[in-house]
Amino acid sequence: MENNQSKWGVLYCPKGNVAKQREKIQHVLDEKGVDYDFVQSESTDSVERLTTMLINNGYKTIVVVGGDSALNDAVNCLMRVEEKARQEIALGVIPNGALNDFARYWNFKEGNLEQTIGWLKARRVRKIDLGCIHYHDKQNEAQHRYFLNCVNVGLIADVMNLRRQTHSLLGSRTLSFIVSLFLMIFHRMDYKMRLRINSDVIDRKVMTMCVGNGPGYGQTPSAVPYSGLLDVSVVYNAEMTQVFAGLWLLITGRFLNHRSVHPYRTREVVVEEAKHALVGVDGRLIGHLEGAYRLTVEPEVINFLIPE
Repeated sequence: MENNQSKWGVLYCPKGNVAKQREKIQHVLDEKGVDYDFVQSESTDSVERLTTMLINNGYKTIVVVGGDSALNDAVNCLMRVEEKARQEIALGVIPNGALNDFARYWNFKEGNLEQTIGWLKARRVRKIDLGCIHYHDKQNEAQHRYFLNCVNVGLIADVMNLRRQTHSLLGSRTLSFIVSLFLMIFHRMDYKMRLRINSDVIDRKVMTMCVGNGPGYGQTPSAVPYSGLLDVSVVYNAEMTQVFAGLWLLITGRFLNHRSVHPYRTREVVVEEAKHALVGVDGRLIGHLEGAYRLTVEPEVINFLIPE
């Protein structure tokens, strides 16, 4: 087998003008003197398959050219590997997705290839936490999914689902977000939930809950993915005017200042009931979950390449 100890495995998740974008990425990699192999995903399902292939072929640096969902697939593959082998692998990102929230947290900016690849080449590694959602599927079999950024339960998961649907129709991310907010008016605005967070029991109607290992698309802005804790924002039901006021605070980075937002910091969240509420993990919808489920944190389990 070829020695891939120092060679990067670059997993490209295409978006936009694929040929032009791929050529530009490879040009910068060559210019920076990076030794790499380049693979391209054909679909969402192929990201995990290709990540597993790179791991099995001995690559110690795996760089995902994609967004939050692609990174989520990669870390879930890494977490299936034995700990000793996983600790020899470093994960990096070149932001290129519909949602790049986790990359943005580290100041990796989409389109700034020279700076991003330069930072990755410096190989500054930080051990980071992962959140994990434990649940049962429709066949009542125990399942779990790791997350880098956040899990959304309720309205925001619904908005993200609408945004993805409208984006596939409209093409424009900005336009799809605006249309999604408009369509939100006609959707359910609150959900009966029973939650256990630390010593608190919340048993009431809730608009949305975000459990963040990272910034949570602005809903858990104080979260850091190396604290060994999860940040939680629970938003109680509000009038429509308050909803739009909350969205403005979200956009301007002051979400926790809204009077309907109740923040927590914890190691575990137990969702005993959340009827009809959609659940999204790192921006990807996983649907309605049957029965109770819980969210936990696993400290310092992934080696992540961060800026200098």
